[in-house]
Amino acid sequence: MTKAPERVSDTPVDRLILDRWSPRAFTPAPIDEATLLSFLDAGRWAPSAYNAQPWRFIYARRDTPDWERFLSWLIPFNHAWAQNASALVYVASHTVTGGGAAEPVPAPTHSFDAGAAAVLVQLQLSQAGWAAHPISGFDHKQARSGLELPDDYALNAALVIGRQGQAASLPESLRAREVPSTRRPLTEIAFAGRFPESTP
Repeated sequence: MTKAPERVSDTPVDRLILDRWSPRAFTPAPIDEATLLSFLDAGRWAPSAYNAQPWRFIYARRDTPDWERFLSWLIPFNHAWAQNASALVYVASHTVTGGGAAEPVPAPTHSFDAGAAAVLVQLQLSQAGWAAHPISGFDHKQARSGLELPDDYALNAALVIGRQGQAASLPESLRAREVPSTRRPLTEIAFAGRFPESTP
């Protein structure tokens, strides 16, 4: 597991959650398909509205024909460090539900459900000693086209997955940021009864 021992919570949050963080430093190493699929399988068990399971994972592994193509859609900032990762997984979700005998209708929670699946993937791989960094910084139009994503699917984010490396491998401007991030206090995100007027 990728450890972050300095992370603490005011409540008894499980270490499985506190130890997960999003590094950018990766060691260039291959990942076999069975291992990657075992991580994605964890996402398959996420809850979803009406059990529609709208998430889809489209992936490329390092040293495979699709790798450079998947990387090419990243903005330069993300490409600079993600090129050392082991896999890149684009997370899409079906924006409608139904079909078959039922007329498809909008699925308002498709991205919420896909996010839940992506979190389970990250927890599973962190537990197995791997690391992931979710990103939104890529050319969505090019990625949609390259992935041949149907019109009724949304492209939500991507997961950069790999073995955690040394901060020294990063551009100098990123090295100081290679630590687990903090979180807002619970009092700023959890409210009883109603949303407070003064909250940003």
